Amino acid sequence: MKNQSIFSTCLLLMAIPLPAFGQSLADNWHQWRGPDATGVSTTANPPVTWGEDENIKWKVAIEGQGTSTPIIWGDKVFVLTAINTGVKDPSIPDPEDQPKTNFFDIKQPNAQHAFVVLCLDRNSGKEIWRQTATTKIPHQGAHNDNDFAPASPTTDGKHLYCWFGSAGLFCYDLQGNKIWEKKLGEVKVGSSLGEGCSPVLHEGKLVIVRDHAGQSTIEVLDAKTGKNLWKRERDEGNAWATPRIIQHSGKTQVITAASGFVRSYDLNTGEIIWQCSGLTGNAIPCPVVEGDYVICMTGYQGYSAMAIPLTETGDISDSEKILWKKERGTPYVPSPLLYEGLLYYNQSNQSILTCLDSKTGEVAFGPERVGELSNIYASPVGAGGRVYLTGRNGTTLVLERGRKYKVNALNKLDERFDASPALAGNQLFLRGAKHLYCIESEQ
Repeated sequence: MKNQSIFSTCLLLMAIPLPAFGQSLADNWHQWRGPDATGVSTTANPPVTWGEDENIKWKVAIEGQGTSTPIIWGDKVFVLTAINTGVKDPSIPDPEDQPKTNFFDIKQPNAQHAFVVLCLDRNSGKEIWRQTATTKIPHQGAHNDNDFAPASPTTDGKHLYCWFGSAGLFCYDLQGNKIWEKKLGEVKVGSSLGEGCSPVLHEGKLVIVRDHAGQSTIEVLDAKTGKNLWKRERDEGNAWATPRIIQHSGKTQVITAASGFVRSYDLNTGEIIWQCSGLTGNAIPCPVVEGDYVICMTGYQGYSAMAIPLTETGDISDSEKILWKKERGTPYVPSPLLYEGLLYYNQSNQSILTCLDSKTGEVAFGPERVGELSNIYASPVGAGGRVYLTGRNGTTLVLERGRKYKVNALNKLDERFDASPALAGNQLFLRGAKHLYCIESEQ
């Protein structure tokens, strides 16, 4: 009887279905900065507290290096990584034997790297499939704060688009079958700082921005085939800001942030709709849209933030039509979080937090020093009325969304974190230097 009871219990457990995950954009994290490119999930409700021994659903090692955000669709998690194979080209000197050629003394690798796409099971973290997109020796090195897999993939729920920068652009179905690949050529990033802008998908079109020390460009590809639809040259230097696509004023606008100009391109024609100067150098934070305005900011060699109208045409630099400007405390690497009328961002890469009213630019609180966090490279995210801010030292600050600085929790993991979090359902995904964590309440 006892054995029969155990057998019956096992059958019952086997009959219980695994959790069902949503199939809409709102229920997933299908691109860099989430469903609405604001850093917010309106449907997620992740835990408030966790630690290495609390609320960790699974933790898996990720071979190689990558700071791209995990992408969540249904029961799958997609991660990009670059793995040093150790296979050297004897014609290229070892990095330590190469002369200094740039400010940071970043050397070219002489070993082949495998550029790998991983698909993990969202329930368990187990690997479902992996594909090596290509294997090559990177033509340039990358800064210690960067790597060779920094661009986040994107999906429409049918195909996955993975961009490894100069190593190529690859399209897979969600079962791991390669649909197409495209070599876009190598770029020359100033000071060998590495690449990092993520691709953006909109209504069957894939947008790629490449701002670097050579000829910068923006191009749009047919997402089904990889065929080039249009390409425009850009007079810009190094920048890593992922574009924002928004339908406004009768056109689909592709908004690109850079040091020379913030520009709005017509997605269908490539023509510039409007442009506006005013940002500082090395643009990295991606734009966020608030009503009839787009907010762009930079934090290298100065601070700048602007709320620029989406309704205009031509050059609107220094125009009175700009809703508000800020020249203090804006981020260098992390993108801002726009959460129901409140704009959260940190100063440079420091743990100094400011919150603004996104419609007026008025300060709600800050600058507030968050002493428990170290430098911040990951972008903040929001869900369930909470803001999640992760420091490089593995500490995540959980704030109550609001106009006052109110801490709900401080959580610590034993790893370095530069990649930005992803949110979906009751889960928070944090990618560290060595592991990917899936955080979910144990209750």
